[in-house]
Amino acid sequence: MSLVFAGVCSHAPGITMRPEQVEPARRDAFFAAYARMGRAIHDARPDALVVVAAEHFANFFMNNMPAFAIGMADDYEGPIEDAEWLKIKRRKVPGNRDLSERLIVRVMDEVDVAYSEEWKFDHGIMVPLSFLTPDYDLAIVPANINCQGPPLTPLHRAWAFGRALRHAADAVPERIAVIGTGGISHWPATPNSGKINEAWDREFLKRWVANDRAAMLSYSDTDTYRDAGQGGFEIRTFIAISALAEGLPGEIWHYDAIRPFSVGCTIGVMKLKDSVAV
Repeated sequence: MSLVFAGVCSHAPGITMRPEQVEPARRDAFFAAYARMGRAIHDARPDALVVVAAEHFANFFMNNMPAFAIGMADDYEGPIEDAEWLKIKRRKVPGNRDLSERLIVRVMDEVDVAYSEEWKFDHGIMVPLSFLTPDYDLAIVPANINCQGPPLTPLHRAWAFGRALRHAADAVPERIAVIGTGGISHWPATPNSGKINEAWDREFLKRWVANDRAAMLSYSDTDTYRDAGQGGFEIRTFIAISALAEGLPGEIWHYDAIRPFSVGCTIGVMKLKDSVAV
């Protein structure tokens, strides 16, 4: 099996911008969970890390908004935001064009996907990488699900994309790790910024841990927008990771509704050790 790790984590610019605003015990517990995930990825000895993220109009806009996109380059640059604002130094991030192309070709057997040979990473990718691969020594394959520009990618298609990624990972000889990164409930760039619906988050994570496909796909965008904000649309990245491990449970290593970070701070993994092909 070529899929050696699958998990989910939260991203938000406040995580790196303003850690001093969070009580040390809560901040340190979240950062420790991120570090634990980084060690788990390292211990899985992947040749590449696929990052399924929700892009924030940095590369794709309303004149060209693919439902799915995968990067296909030997290196990328990030963050696209101001580095002093995000408090992450701008740098080149290694990719693997050959591997990316082989993954894209296999995914295309099941799901239509755009590809990009030029991709500047925003905080949705750079915040997780700053914790998970702080030496930037692991090849990254970026992937985007349209969670931002309506009409949004349907939830059942996000599941299909995750399954296609699993089949693509199993088709290559390289060892592949995959993370999905997004918020759960959050209201970025609105008067409600900082609001977190902890009850909604915990209910979604309960469904995610159970890998309950029907329950996760039962959300409507109207209800999600009402209860979890437009940031809640990023559950698509978590759903894709569930599909990677279809039929297998997950485990939440950390959840805390940290208001200064403006997002429910989550670290979770899928239990793959008894995995079989799906």
